[in-house]
Amino acid sequence: MEEHKGVHFETDELTGDKIIEDHDYDGIKELDNNLPKWWLWLFYFTIIFSVIYVLRYHVTGWGVLQHEEYDIEMADAKLKYSKPGNGSMLDASTVTLLTDEASMAAGKVIYDNQCAVCHLAEGQGLVGPNMTDEYWIHGCDISDLYNIIVVGVPEKGMISWESQLPPVQIQQVASFILSLQGTDPPNPKEPQGEVCN
Repeated sequence: MEEHKGVHFETDELTGDKIIEDHDYDGIKELDNNLPKWWLWLFYFTIIFSVIYVLRYHVTGWGVLQHEEYDIEMADAKLKYSKPGNGSMLDASTVTLLTDEASMAAGKVIYDNQCAVCHLAEGQGLVGPNMTDEYWIHGCDISDLYNIIVVGVPEKGMISWESQLPPVQIQQVASFILSLQGTDPPNPKEPQGEVCN
C-alpha cells in the first residue's frame, strides 16, 4: 500500500499501477480500472467524427442535410414528370382521344391484363357493364371514361387505377375502350345507363 498526498491506495505488484483507491463507502472500495485501448480509440474516433460532422453539415454548409436532399429529389421528380410528352399533365380535363395504331395496341394490352376480367375480352360485359353498345352509365366521352378509370366505382367493385397506371396508359386504355363501341361481340350484357350521342 502506498500513500500519496494523504490518499492511500493499493498497487499492482507486477505493473505498479494503482488498483484500489482509498475511498471506502460502507465497506465498498473504489476500483481504478483502466478502460481497454480499443474502447478508448473508438471513443476518440467518435469525438473526431462528431467535430467533422458538425463542421461539414452545420458550420461550413458543404454537406447536404437530409431534409435538403429530400427537397432536391422532390424538385427533380416534379421537373422530370412535368415535362410535356410524358403524360403527367394529363387529367380528365386535358385528355384527348387517341386513334393511332400504337396507342390502340398499347391500350388493348392494358385492357386485356386489367379490364377483361370484369368486362370480358371483347367488351361485352360480365361483372362490369357492356362497353360495345350505345348505353353508358358514367358518360361516354374520353374525359368521362378517363375519370372513371382514375377514381373507380368502389360501390360496384371497380377499383381506382390511378396508383397502378400512369396517365398515358389510362388515356390509351380509355381510347381503346371507346373503340369497342359499336362492335358486335357474342353474348353481350343487357344495356345499362343512357344512350350516348
